[in-house]
Amino acid sequence: MKQLTQIGATTQEAISLALQKLGKTREQVDVEVLQEGKRGFLGFGARSAEVRVTVKEVQVRPTIEAEKAEQQNTTQFVESAVIDDVETISSQVSEQLSDIEAVQQEGEDTSMNPIEDAKSYLVNIAEQLDIHDLEIETTREGKYVLFQLKSEKAALLIGKRGQTLNSLQQLTHLVLNKSAKQFLMVKLDVENYRERRQEALELLADRMADKALRLNQRVTFEPMQSYERKVIHNQLANRLDIETYSEGTEPNRYLVIEPVKND
Repeated sequence: MKQLTQIGATTQEAISLALQKLGKTREQVDVEVLQEGKRGFLGFGARSAEVRVTVKEVQVRPTIEAEKAEQQNTTQFVESAVIDDVETISSQVSEQLSDIEAVQQEGEDTSMNPIEDAKSYLVNIAEQLDIHDLEIETTREGKYVLFQLKSEKAALLIGKRGQTLNSLQQLTHLVLNKSAKQFLMVKLDVENYRERRQEALELLADRMADKALRLNQRVTFEPMQSYERKVIHNQLANRLDIETYSEGTEPNRYLVIEPVKND
């Protein structure tokens, strides 16, 4: 039985490092968390995560099938690990921001430029996600601030259907407004992903509306962020043959298209 104890900045990082050393996928091992990691604040109170990873005893499949399965599982694991890391950071941001506020109350000048502080924060998070080539361009118009990100690992910054990007945008919004003198609205984008996503949603809205009419029954979308549901609502707002509305509760709220019944 092959076993490895690994240390990392986060639990997911420790698992990922162990999998790389063992040459295994997540489904091929059992994981025991010996110690949860803690990022700390400004380098203080940080604690590494420690896991014990044990290789499962499984029957070896034919080589070609094994290679295909491993590639698929590795892709799914990397995507899941990135989202989990961002969620971990999100869960800790309130505590970190409270620490920042406490330092500010003691008279320390930690935020001479809120936008630069937010950029530094994004770079720090990217490095924790193993992204070291992040470039950030900022544009401000009134109370709106656009952060345009560029990286060779753009897909990791975006995540599945923009989940990672949305989490990063929420974090940036919190960090920026913690030290800004006026309330600012943040938009985070990676290589014009949001514009491309909007175009895709508009095309999807038209297809789904046509489907609802063709089948003469309501059709539903998968759960979406509120701004994505709004894109679809707006795209179909001028159509008189269908109606759109949302059902469910966040974060699983979804949009419905239904043909208008003629009396």
